[in-house]
Amino acid sequence: MLEDFELDEHELSKENLPIASNLSADRLEFELPEGIRLDVGVTEVMGKSRSFVQGIIAQEYVRVNGLAKKANYKVRQGDLIEVTIPAPRESTAEPENIPLEILYEDEDVLVVNKPQGMVVHPAPGAWKGTMVNALLYHCHNLSGINGVLRPGIVHRIDKDTSGILVVAKNDIAHEGLAAQLKAHTMERKYLALVHGVVLEPSGTVDAPIGRDPSDRKRMAVVMHHSKSAVTHYTVLERFRELSFLEVRLETGRTHQIRVHMLYVKHPVLGDPVYGPKRNLYGLKGQMLHAAHLGFEHPRSRTWMKFDAPVPKVFAALLEKLRTN
Repeated sequence: MLEDFELDEHELSKENLPIASNLSADRLEFELPEGIRLDVGVTEVMGKSRSFVQGIIAQEYVRVNGLAKKANYKVRQGDLIEVTIPAPRESTAEPENIPLEILYEDEDVLVVNKPQGMVVHPAPGAWKGTMVNALLYHCHNLSGINGVLRPGIVHRIDKDTSGILVVAKNDIAHEGLAAQLKAHTMERKYLALVHGVVLEPSGTVDAPIGRDPSDRKRMAVVMHHSKSAVTHYTVLERFRELSFLEVRLETGRTHQIRVHMLYVKHPVLGDPVYGPKRNLYGLKGQMLHAAHLGFEHPRSRTWMKFDAPVPKVFAALLEKLRTN
């Protein structure tokens, strides 16, 4: 899923955009206002998601004056935009021989340490190379509760967040793990580097999360059309301009830690969506790692817990901060 993108440089209103000429069921032609990004304009005209449009631009289904362009191309006056709509693809995930770091496996569950940069399941813009593709190659059976694109997936972490996930191999295991998530009895602890010096030793953010009304690709703390969200944090170390936190999730909303840390004015370091635009350390993703997972095994009822160290990039940055 291509969730990491630049914020639009131009405010667009649909009244200022053209209606595409429907030349055929699978081909469109239109012009766009001068100066806007190609992916922004095509997204508005087609009414599709930003990630879908970025995907078809990357595959050269979108052309400007007959030539393929990048998603960030700035439209010029008189440019003719041609879009060939690709034929619908079968919505299934294919097995791929991708290495997995497996922490535990039995007949019911699989616990893996997901690397930073890997998408959990296929979606527009990321049909291959996901953890689900790797799981299908490794496992002959996965639970089918979440459908053919998300087999076995009980919970997710963001593409650029690393760390531990538990996967269900059958529907009974899936139901048992999902019940623990709903009851907030599954232990999930993260390690995060955030901007600023957090003065209090610990704290709780209790603020509802929903779609950002000004940008539907982002989540935000909002009072309407939102769900309750609770995040607990403890300061592990303080540096000159950063803080190293342990964060515990009580609920599991989309982008919860990233949104809550922004809400208390301590955004996660390296976060391309919710953090500052300036990337101080040249990071390729946020310094957020799902370090601990604890749950009751759905069959044996024994309590299981797993820990995974932060990735090498995260560890090296911590060492650099400690040295300085």
